[in-house]
Amino acid sequence: MFSMFRQLLITMRPKQWTKNVFIFAALLFDIKLLDVTYVGRTTLAFILFCILSGSVYLINDLTDIDKDRQHPVKRNRPLPCGKLSKSWAVRAAIVLPIIALSLSFLLQPLFGLIALVYFVIQLFYSFGLKDVVILDVLIIAAGFVLRVAAGSAVAEAERFSPWLYVCITLLALFLALGKRRNELLLLEASALGHRKVLQEYSPQLLDEMVALVTSSTVIAYSLYTFSAENLPPNKSMMLTIPFFLYSIFRYLYLIYQKNLGGSPEEILIRDVPFVISNLCWGITVVLILYIF
Repeated sequence: MFSMFRQLLITMRPKQWTKNVFIFAALLFDIKLLDVTYVGRTTLAFILFCILSGSVYLINDLTDIDKDRQHPVKRNRPLPCGKLSKSWAVRAAIVLPIIALSLSFLLQPLFGLIALVYFVIQLFYSFGLKDVVILDVLIIAAGFVLRVAAGSAVAEAERFSPWLYVCITLLALFLALGKRRNELLLLEASALGHRKVLQEYSPQLLDEMVALVTSSTVIAYSLYTFSAENLPPNKSMMLTIPFFLYSIFRYLYLIYQKNLGGSPEEILIRDVPFVISNLCWGITVVLILYIF
């Protein structure tokens, strides 16, 4: 039984729970990072979203068992390779969302509503919308925006700039398009058997889309640093632009030169230059907002 629980946890992809750190964005930028009450509420929200997103991955793997068996990496996941019982996965996919959503509404009604919308959208994605060209990556981006909105709800954010929603949407599209490009190039002839929507993309189209989203992301973030109303009037947030640019360029390097765009969560925690740049960005933001 312990082995089955372990395989269930692996199927819920804890490494990808790093995406849920976006829930803390409102806490950081609304200058409530030192408020113990809001930190506790946001941390609980983070845990609940980890359960929800893990449940979505579980459902997604249940619907994609046959396709994942054709993928050179995904075929080793517990469900496709048979290490996790399908009946166990089905029961967990029903029970876990019910628990997480119930606790979400108890934590904060608006947060619960956002969590429910997130879960429903992800279900639609798993059962069909992932095969609709362009809409598939827009739904992925919507998931990031909903995470930020959920964090804003539990933190009762009052000074969270709308510019950040624009930046996060574009950044999420940047990551999603990089992932699609990696899948298309990695799978080549077997791409259609793994993910139907890949037949609608080409490397050239994805390169154009990545270029467009990259430039838009940089422009949007730069505008945020000197135009958002809740930032210091001395425009010091512009000091974070070099770190932001390096992270974007580093990610592009990893996508185009190392073909690593298929696992953004792996890059986030394993690529040392990328990690250092993000840490420098985060430290600079904290110093600007909380000290200077």
